[in-house]
Amino acid sequence: MQRWRGLDHLPGGWGRCVVTIGVFDGVHKGHQALIGRAVELARQRGVPSVLMTFDPHPSEVVRPGSHPAQLTTLRRRAELVEQLGVDVFCVLPFTVELSRMPANEFVHEVLVEKLHVAAVVVGENFTFGQKAAGTVDLLRHLGQRFGFVTEGADLVTDTQSGDDAVTFSSTYIRACIDAGDVAAAAAALGRPHRLEGIVVRGDGRGRELGFPTANLSMTRFAAVPADGVYACWFVHSDGRRLPAAVSVGTNPTFSGRERRVEAFVLDIQEDFYGQRVALDFVTRVRGQLKFDSGEALVVEMHRDVDKVRALLEQG
Repeated sequence: MQRWRGLDHLPGGWGRCVVTIGVFDGVHKGHQALIGRAVELARQRGVPSVLMTFDPHPSEVVRPGSHPAQLTTLRRRAELVEQLGVDVFCVLPFTVELSRMPANEFVHEVLVEKLHVAAVVVGENFTFGQKAAGTVDLLRHLGQRFGFVTEGADLVTDTQSGDDAVTFSSTYIRACIDAGDVAAAAAALGRPHRLEGIVVRGDGRGRELGFPTANLSMTRFAAVPADGVYACWFVHSDGRRLPAAVSVGTNPTFSGRERRVEAFVLDIQEDFYGQRVALDFVTRVRGQLKFDSGEALVVEMHRDVDKVRALLEQG
């Protein structure tokens, strides 16, 4: 898969293509269906499939300070869409100027003049251009003028939930994660929610208690689950997936203030300091608690580890 940043250096002789456009944060089941249709259509036509995403998040540019919690880093997003068969992962820098570009101008300059689109596949609620004035209907109308077709894909809904059926969206998944319901988030994502980062030095208290932890330093907008203890898979850059009990919170037993993500990797003693790792959140074991003493905390931590082990062995 090719990875582009911007459209200033397209390969020579670039022909037609099928494009799907969106932020695609999370690459959840709804995104997967949309991307899958774009890939299918591109193969039918014998042209490349291009996924266009944006960086930074458009919300942060249009309304500074409103950047939503990020479900996937750009690097992770690229990995996931490559697995879906996309030929080109294109990151379009989102600027104030781009946000003010009229919708019809975006279509003509970006999609037609630069990418030579044969088809565009977007969600039925997709909007674009200045003041989000561009719609799927406008894309269809302009496609008739410029010679491309537009498909507006239906949103994907969880049909297993009966009366409580929900439409899969990044907003819904963020709400699940914020509430600590990482199992529901995983159901919508099609895989566990992942946090990525570098292991940094902590205060060493976990080691003193007999539970040495790897402290994760994450990106600024990472979607961190609600405070509590979680059953996770600790994913090392060398490919190892290790069971881990992960604590998210401020450590109130010791009057902590800084919110941290700390992973106790089961059945292995290894210093992961300075290494890039990821945490795949499977389920929440309990909420954050304040204990009367370090000894009481240790007793509970043993219980937590037993629960985590059982949960991950089941899964």
